[in-house]
Amino acid sequence: MEKKLKVAFIYKKNYPLVNQKIWYATHYNFFMKALKRNSKIEVTYFPCDNTFDISKYDGVFDVILLIINDSEATPDIHGLDQVKIPVISGIGDPQENLPREEFDKKWKINAYFNWLDKDMFYKYYPKNFQYRQIFFGLESNLFKNVIPFNKRINDKILNSGAVGNTKTVSRLLNTLKNRNHNALNYYKLRTLCNKLSYVDYTPTLKHEFIRDKYTLLLQKYRAAISASTFFLVVKYFEMPASGCLTFMEITKKNNGEILGFKDDKSAIFINEDNYKEKFAEYLNDLENPKWEIIANNGREHALKNFDNDKAVNELVNLMEDVISNF
Repeated sequence: MEKKLKVAFIYKKNYPLVNQKIWYATHYNFFMKALKRNSKIEVTYFPCDNTFDISKYDGVFDVILLIINDSEATPDIHGLDQVKIPVISGIGDPQENLPREEFDKKWKINAYFNWLDKDMFYKYYPKNFQYRQIFFGLESNLFKNVIPFNKRINDKILNSGAVGNTKTVSRLLNTLKNRNHNALNYYKLRTLCNKLSYVDYTPTLKHEFIRDKYTLLLQKYRAAISASTFFLVVKYFEMPASGCLTFMEITKKNNGEILGFKDDKSAIFINEDNYKEKFAEYLNDLENPKWEIIANNGREHALKNFDNDKAVNELVNLMEDVISNF
């Protein structure tokens, strides 16, 4: 029997992404569920307050896993100098203003992983950091049985998630106070779509379709909008996996082509110049069978490529590579 890699997953127990005190379950499902299912690793979970002592675990674990290289998520880990255990870490939003080199040295991180392509990662991180692109986000069992395409709302297009405040005063204040996380900048097209009468908008909060129930909202509609100006978000996985004809913002800014969807084959690509035209093409020909074909192709592509179990296998491969070179 092949020896399992022993993984120490160290995290702050009050961090929202791992205790389900947030509206989405992407990280919870990956780190708290999918890791346990993999037959090649044995994961020990260490929920902490602000500190953790690893010194007594030398020889016990093969690798240390951190959810994000951020002090809000990861405690101070004492004893890293006394053990020979490599460290692998996920990353948060790349535009966040973090002391990356300082945290890299603090936790002695050997490799990072995330959805970002390498060019985008190294736009924000030093060139000497080791990085691997790993797509995670879908718990396939949540998407196995979806409402048939022809039984969904067809004359409205669903838009959901954070949008920007377009009022002049709010735009100015948000830019001054929260430049890195101004929703109007990061979800510009998503915000523009809300001006259209045939778009149904469901905000991030104030509804029942949070965490694992989000797919139930998506399955009410034949068509949905996934738009993010600079960075890809999990909606690019969830919407097609739920069987929606997904209008995806794919541009050079967000480098969405790395996801592998094909325009007019497995998604409908939109941008700030053509989105109204693309919506009109769909709404003026609602019963065209090609829409369901595109939706089905997108669903197949999403479930095949963004499934959590596939992602854990890729993370295990990264662990093995890091261990062999440590």
